[in-house]
Amino acid sequence: MGVRPISPESLVEELVQRIVELPRDAPARVIVDGAPAARADIYADALAEPLRVLGRPVIRVSAWDFLRPASLRLEYGRTDPDAFYDDWLDVKAIAREVFNGSGQVLPRLWDSVADRAFRVPYQKVRPGGVVVLDGTLLLGRGLAAELSVHLWMSAAAMERRTAEEERWRLPAYERYEREVGPVRAADVAVKVDDHRHPALLE
Repeated sequence: MGVRPISPESLVEELVQRIVELPRDAPARVIVDGAPAARADIYADALAEPLRVLGRPVIRVSAWDFLRPASLRLEYGRTDPDAFYDDWLDVKAIAREVFNGSGQVLPRLWDSVADRAFRVPYQKVRPGGVVVLDGTLLLGRGLAAELSVHLWMSAAAMERRTAEEERWRLPAYERYEREVGPVRAADVAVKVDDHRHPALLE
């Protein structure tokens, strides 16, 4: 596997170009996957305005707004890495409400802080539109996407840059590497050990 250094700005430009080339006859579904330390949300946000300028309106969705209720998510406690991997994300809800291809998207489902449903209306995907979903541990779950991007970090960088209160999740990311191999599973993989100097893994 080759490594091609690229600036953050050029990386966004390349991803935007990939998305623009996707068919316009149905909503284009894009996944930006990475641990919180990889800043998947920031990269996903950065795609929105350039795509709009090029005539591809964007609906942004975060997988963190599709967590399961606390009674299910925290059944084995608040710091169980296997539960974080298996039980936190409501994958079926994302498939049903976000990536259904119908042109109707529910942008947020569950407020995990208040532990109750968001009461927000569905949004209609405009012609040529793109649905961009960011989150962690998203690949290998059967979510249909026209483009998937994985922001990869080495184990050392992941450990170094993960907040102290989230370090209990590290075994879940190690399991993700073993069981899914997100670098191979993604359409585009990017090394982000240093956000100032990303590199495409080709």
